Amino acid sequence: MAEVPEHLLKRAQEARERAEAQKGGGSGAAPESSGAEPADAAGAAPAEESSGGPKIPDHLLDRSKSARDQAAAGGGTQAAAAVATAPMPAGPAQPEPTGPGGGTQRLLTVVKSGSIQDVKATPTDKVHVWPHLLVVEFVAALIFTAFTLIFSIFVNAPLLELANFNETPNPSKAPWYFLGLQELLTMFHPMVAGVTIPGIALFLLILAPYVDRNPSKKPEDRKFAISLMTIHLMFWAILVLIGSFFRGPGFNFVFPWEVGLFFDL
Repeated sequence: MAEVPEHLLKRAQEARERAEAQKGGGSGAAPESSGAEPADAAGAAPAEESSGGPKIPDHLLDRSKSARDQAAAGGGTQAAAAVATAPMPAGPAQPEPTGPGGGTQRLLTVVKSGSIQDVKATPTDKVHVWPHLLVVEFVAALIFTAFTLIFSIFVNAPLLELANFNETPNPSKAPWYFLGLQELLTMFHPMVAGVTIPGIALFLLILAPYVDRNPSKKPEDRKFAISLMTIHLMFWAILVLIGSFFRGPGFNFVFPWEVGLFFDL
């Protein structure tokens, strides 16, 4: 059950005091109110206004008086409830107050909007792929293309002469981006070095976004993703460096500061 607001209780108390004062003075009319609308002990709304101001209807005063008398005689709350539900005394019908739409209304309590409304104002960091993402990627592609063009102008990288099938170069090395795979071939079976290990590495990289679902973009919050990518890059970079600078004739392990470099760009 809703709790009766404090201002309604206060108005009911003032109405009871005025009714008792009127009863003691012997007057049958209700005193004028200074500003608040009177109400009886049951919390009834004001019924009508006279020329002197709003007053309590006579039938409500009679019901309140009967309830107080029976409560004083020992009837308690049961007597008050019986009087409250008793039929109205015979007399001229009182006009029933109506609202703007013609219906009767009664104020029970004031409900705060936060208890019945779910206001969601949480900002999101999602943006559209176009134009936000694709514009950045297009600009990055233009920058790298310009860098490659400028680099090729100042750095001479000619092709080698035609291969002589009568003379096999020693050592015979693959391009630098395949030297990591060639290095694995010196340690494992071709099936393991060429298919199994690269396949497992690519599969783990594919699963990484589904394992680490942290939405944060801060490096300190993405330790798993950063560690996984760092291990992958360092593993492949070390294999490329060993194949480029530490492999000599016969693809044997050598120290470049002792026998020199056997690597051409």
